Amino acid sequence: MNCPFSSTPRWARRKEARPQELLAAALDLFVERGFAATRLGDVAALAGVSKGTLYLYFENKEELFKAVVRENMLPVLDEAEDVIDGYGGSSADLFRDIVLRWWQRIGATKLAGITKLMMAESGNFPELATFHREEISQRGEAMIVRMLQRGIERGEFRAIDVGQTANVLIAPVIMLMMWQQPFNPCHVEAVDAASYLDSFIDLCLHGLLSQPHAGSK
Repeated sequence: MNCPFSSTPRWARRKEARPQELLAAALDLFVERGFAATRLGDVAALAGVSKGTLYLYFENKEELFKAVVRENMLPVLDEAEDVIDGYGGSSADLFRDIVLRWWQRIGATKLAGITKLMMAESGNFPELATFHREEISQRGEAMIVRMLQRGIERGEFRAIDVGQTANVLIAPVIMLMMWQQPFNPCHVEAVDAASYLDSFIDLCLHGLLSQPHAGSK
């Protein structure tokens, strides 16, 4: 029988990177088991250290989770914001670039499990929900708003409620992330992510009408 912790301890390979090895182990277990079911002892074992060593770096499970989110999510947000600030092409191309970058860096990776975890367990852990909202979700929404405002200011997008539109744009991407998760509570058949995103981007940029309707705004 294979033991889930039978692989070579990570820190034995890179002792100088022990905090990063702990964060990597924690990410694996948080995504696999959820927040409530993840035990610090199992994180330490997977990283190849004692539980006492883990406490040298992280005060408790909540602080470990926050560190995992910051370590993995903030660099992606930083990169996306830099792209928006320095982009020289059209707003339509920027929109496509940002959506596909986000999918490649988050949605198509184990990091999508963090979003699943927050949706499933935020009610039981309101402090973590507040943390994720303030440090991740709000930055992501603000980034989309800036991208939409850029298009409006350049005359490439029509005038819209950018705040509500940001919410409308986020929802289908989150749904696709959930569909890609193996535990998929709705038992939805596998969705081709590339085709889904192509259709999503096309619909966002072109709408459903073949030409503007007389009664539309």
